[in-house]
Amino acid sequence: MGSWRRAQAAAVPPALRTFLGLVAALAALVVLVLGILYAGDSTPDALDARLGAEAYDVGQSWRNVALALDFLGEPAGSVALVTALVTGCLLLRRPRTAVLLVAGTATSVGTATLLKSLVGRTIHGDNLSYPSGHTAFATTLALVVALTAAGRPGLGRPAGTSLVLASAVSAGTAMGWAEVALSAHYPTDALGGWCTALAVTPATAWLVDKAADRVTARTAGRRAGGPDDDRPSDPTAGRMTGRMAEAGRGEHR
Repeated sequence: MGSWRRAQAAAVPPALRTFLGLVAALAALVVLVLGILYAGDSTPDALDARLGAEAYDVGQSWRNVALALDFLGEPAGSVALVTALVTGCLLLRRPRTAVLLVAGTATSVGTATLLKSLVGRTIHGDNLSYPSGHTAFATTLALVVALTAAGRPGLGRPAGTSLVLASAVSAGTAMGWAEVALSAHYPTDALGGWCTALAVTPATAWLVDKAADRVTARTAGRRAGGPDDDRPSDPTAGRMTGRMAEAGRGEHR
């Protein structure tokens, strides 16, 4: 029974759903406002200059760190990282989290890619930059892992909320810094990517939980109804039964 309960653990702890819903709405608003402000732009503004003043000038050792972080957001690195995390979730009997890892990262990166085409902000020529897909990817991974930890029994709502926020901020800041340090994005692109993950991931997690609950309820209903309830009727057997009943009635006439 314990392993079954762990397997059915929600992707989003119920105690955090309202809070994450508010965060998602605020993040979506920030993504929209920044997208409107930087639509069709191709240069950093004063805010980018202030945010990126320190990140733009890094030594070779820090540049290597930035390159390592950037690799984790590239196709090869991201697939390897997600595969490792999904395997861990399955071993820990957390199928919903495994599904959310795949669905959440795909949705966040897909949303960022779509927004890039819609906003049309560029860097270094025609390279679309807003929002940062790398930052959205890293933030989503951190959110999903943190939500798994926040759902552990005995961890209260304040501690769970702090854990989720700290993880999202840490991952978003680290990947955002790397992208700015490598001059792949403006700082506001990284902020947009971070907010994209905050807006998309809770919604995706809610959908995963709803779908999983529906499947669980259907499975439980079948078990409660017995093994023969879902078996289709056999028309041949029905006809044979009818003929035998007719024969029996004929013998007694």
